[in-house]
Amino acid sequence: MRGLGYCLALFGIVAAMRAGAAPLDVTQVAPGVYVHTGQHKDFEDGYDGDIANIGFVVGSEAVAVIDTGGSYQVGMALKAALRRVTTLPVRYVINTHGHPDHIFGNAAFMRPDPAEGHPPPRVIGHAMLPAALRLRGDGYLRKLALQLGAAAGKSALVEPSDTVHGRLVLDLGERKLELQAWPKAHTNNDVTVFDAATRTLWTGDLLFIERTPSVDGDVPGWLSAMDALGKVPALVTIPGHGPVTRDKEQALAAQRAYLTRLLQDVRAAVRHGTSMTDTMATAAASERARWRLFDFVNPRNVNLLYPVLEWE
Repeated sequence: MRGLGYCLALFGIVAAMRAGAAPLDVTQVAPGVYVHTGQHKDFEDGYDGDIANIGFVVGSEAVAVIDTGGSYQVGMALKAALRRVTTLPVRYVINTHGHPDHIFGNAAFMRPDPAEGHPPPRVIGHAMLPAALRLRGDGYLRKLALQLGAAAGKSALVEPSDTVHGRLVLDLGERKLELQAWPKAHTNNDVTVFDAATRTLWTGDLLFIERTPSVDGDVPGWLSAMDALGKVPALVTIPGHGPVTRDKEQALAAQRAYLTRLLQDVRAAVRHGTSMTDTMATAAASERARWRLFDFVNPRNVNLLYPVLEWE
């Protein structure tokens, strides 16, 4: 059986490489928990689909993939990395939210190789995720084609087959994952994953480390979600972007400082009648040195927040 398992794993890697994807580098950050750390690139500057943290958790019976990357090729490379570790079936693909850098690799897992003999996994996401994908999906696909050209081929939006309204527990065999759906925060469809066996928390984009947090939801709601995340008894925390940390409190504090300053500065600009264009150059400027890609991301955050705060 060991020989058969090795052959199946090797077959999966070869199949992925034939599809144009060498295995991604993954790191085991806790027993059975593997992470690929995305690059700090902007969507508008050298984007190649590999900017989000993605990975998988291995139980005694099955595997759960948590986010799949920004293209079919990235998804295939993650699948090849997974098959270097285990031949167990991928039972679940969990999307922490609907942004394209986290979900376009889903399609790679919907076409399991016949040699593996496993059915396609269930795709799990927030109850609001299907509506979000229908609203933005065509635009995401068009932009991906412009960003990646031919490398965008086979990338597709895969809607969840199961949704999370509050809390959901998934069993991988001797390992249970606790999924939590959040009210509007980074987006309106954020889900976190907590592996109780290793006390590892996958935050999705509810937490950014090093990379400037990107707003696409509700900042006060995001700050509230962060307060709740601070109470999760995690030993290891995997953010949506940036390095894995064992100091969740410090990481949350840094992000809280940025979001709070951003909110305060944009509110003040609206109150004083400062134009949105001028506000883009000044809001949260005191935070610039602490964050990567600040000059790309921060103006977009102001562009989203300013018209909302005008109506407070």
